Amino acid sequence: MRAARARAALYPGRMLAVFIVVVTVLLVIWQPRGLGAARAATLGAVAALLTGVIHVSDLPVLWHATWNATLTLVSLIVLSLLLDAAGLFRWAALWVARWGGGSGRRLFVLLTLFSAVVAALFANDGGVLILTPITLELAAVLGLPVAGTLAFALAVGFVVDAASLPLTISNLTNIIAADSFSLGFAGYARVMLPTDLAVVAACVLVLLAVYGRVLPRRYDVAALDDPASAVRSWGVFRAGWVALPLLLAGAFLAEGAGVPLCAVVGGAALLVGVVAARSGAVSTRRILRSAPWNVVAFSLAMYAVVYGLRGAGVTGGYGAWLAGMASHGSLGAVLASGLSVAGLSAGLNNLPALLTAILGIQGSGVSGHARDLLVYGSVVGADIGPKLTPIGSLATLLWLHVLRGRGLNVSWGQYFRAGVVLTPPVLLVGLLALWLVLR
Repeated sequence: MRAARARAALYPGRMLAVFIVVVTVLLVIWQPRGLGAARAATLGAVAALLTGVIHVSDLPVLWHATWNATLTLVSLIVLSLLLDAAGLFRWAALWVARWGGGSGRRLFVLLTLFSAVVAALFANDGGVLILTPITLELAAVLGLPVAGTLAFALAVGFVVDAASLPLTISNLTNIIAADSFSLGFAGYARVMLPTDLAVVAACVLVLLAVYGRVLPRRYDVAALDDPASAVRSWGVFRAGWVALPLLLAGAFLAEGAGVPLCAVVGGAALLVGVVAARSGAVSTRRILRSAPWNVVAFSLAMYAVVYGLRGAGVTGGYGAWLAGMASHGSLGAVLASGLSVAGLSAGLNNLPALLTAILGIQGSGVSGHARDLLVYGSVVGADIGPKLTPIGSLATLLWLHVLRGRGLNVSWGQYFRAGVVLTPPVLLVGLLALWLVLR
């Protein structure tokens, strides 16, 4: 009887927590009257506080869970914007186009691989902001038809999210998951790098199968500019080539020394920023103003909104279900976590979806190898699953915004038809590859 009364008392709180999450996600996606994602998430967090879904005492816990991830992402995007202003990415894209040798299909494959590398090193959000305009400019120079231009743009937009698995720095969701379960940079890479290679291969094959017919057979290599002409500051350009290996080496070494990842990435950004400030060719002030500082507020506020589900018992039920699936074997654990988080990501956006999974796994009592299966499966689902719908990730919303600004409109219906075809096979390959790596 007492248990029944307790469940009845919990029900209104559970519904209120779910309602706040859903409304917040809707505001983040549609952003009525120019309401930004950070403000929308903050409104949701304030509503959760005022209604008692979360408490002020929870805020230090939330900050501890998100500060390193968000500051790492901001530092990484600042670094990428500095290098983009110096011309490094346009220089690389022109070389990729030259290596294509005039073959439209070869260029398509090389650009897909290039996008995967940029996403791995500079995160999916940085990759989509940098590569989408470059891809559209390249298509215009080569005189590609609208169908071919859209195919190249879709390939870039799809891969920067789907292939953002290999390193913790490749996606905000990766960093948050790694911090939540103390997954070291090297340990994470040992699992996710081979998984990502399988995902990238699947992306290339699926994209070619879907868009191969609309790709141009040939393009004029002579129409391309000299790659050196894209470089605006050779000093910053060279500093980038020094900073990147230092960043990766520092990330591997920092975990043993107890240095937070944001300090390593921030140090690399500072190195390039100092060179940029001295060169005078790159406006560091403008880049710092354009950096996505609001992602800090967005991440903390969204975590606060989702944290309310924990107190309402929603994440506990989800974690118990995941634990039950994990008890049936490793494949069941990977598929249950990956597919469920993918579905939540497609419908609710991948950050709240992953945060829900993290809270569920933390409260489930699962440990050891079973816990790793659930955690890594959730990350794969959060990185690839959102490509099913245009609302799945902020990177996709940014991609659509950039395309509209360049006069290339992709309706949600068009995107969904592409996402339904592209996402399931790539997601399945990613989860099976992860299962093989973790066996």
